Amino acid sequence: MIKNKRGISGVVTVVIMIALVMVATSIVWAVISKLMTSQIETTQSCFGNFGKVSINSRYTCYDDTQKKFRFSVNVGDVDLDGVVVIIEGSSLIKSYTIMNASTTIPNIVSYPSNSNTLVVPGKNSGLTYSTSEFSSKPDSVKISPIIDGNQCDISDSLEEIDFCSSSI
Repeated sequence: MIKNKRGISGVVTVVIMIALVMVATSIVWAVISKLMTSQIETTQSCFGNFGKVSINSRYTCYDDTQKKFRFSVNVGDVDLDGVVVIIEGSSLIKSYTIMNASTTIPNIVSYPSNSNTLVVPGKNSGLTYSTSEFSSKPDSVKISPIIDGNQCDISDSLEEIDFCSSSI
């Protein structure tokens, strides 16, 4: 009588294993899909806008007589919420966030008006700013646009900063 008792057949075992693998795959896919969707939404606003926010090297310079650094930001065919400007000097690194709404940032003004109420340039335009926080010529300036509330990667940088000439 004991010889007639059998365990689960091989076919049933294979079907159960396949079902477990499919359930596990579905759970993993749901988690990964949710993570991917949130990452895509974050980067989608920056996609296709590389190079549309740039530094105007003609108006970016260091005024050695007044000890002021001027930087100029040009915006192409894109609507910005703001722009992050990173200025690196030999002894000082400063980061400024200029938003679309009027912003006041200590030690930075619009150039040449010297207004301390700052706005980011509008679509297809540019603005120049001035800061007195650098006692010597900075080494570099980098900009990173803020689009749809997301800060994008650095879109432009300038490594060789000239001294301002009297004609600017």
